[in-house]
Amino acid sequence: MVVKIRLARFGRRHAPFYNIVVCQARTARDSKPMEVLGTYDPIPKPPIDGEGRAWKDIKLDSVRARYWLGVGAQPSDTAWRILSMAGLLEPKFRPQGQTLRPHTLVKSVRFDTRSWGQRKRDHEATV
Repeated sequence: MVVKIRLARFGRRHAPFYNIVVCQARTARDSKPMEVLGTYDPIPKPPIDGEGRAWKDIKLDSVRARYWLGVGAQPSDTAWRILSMAGLLEPKFRPQGQTLRPHTLVKSVRFDTRSWGQRKRDHEATV
């Protein structure tokens, strides 16, 4: 079976929020994934200090993402773009003249370097 890394949409209307997930290629977009690698919030956040550009929040477990890429998981185009911003993949070629718009720049990418068991214990402690 082909395994894909793609986005699963959550949130409400006009306020999307995405989980970066690993799932079988033939499953539905919002079906239960094999693993959740992180989150992506596409709504630009205002700068913290009031100056500079707006930024989008990406949280990604880079160790697990590298594992799934290593065993052959195929990222979708959007997931490829997010993983390339995190430095896990080479960016795909952009046609000449096409540039990133300022509101699409990512200011913060936070990596979760804890093991799966440690994240689970921390989550259970907060619940």
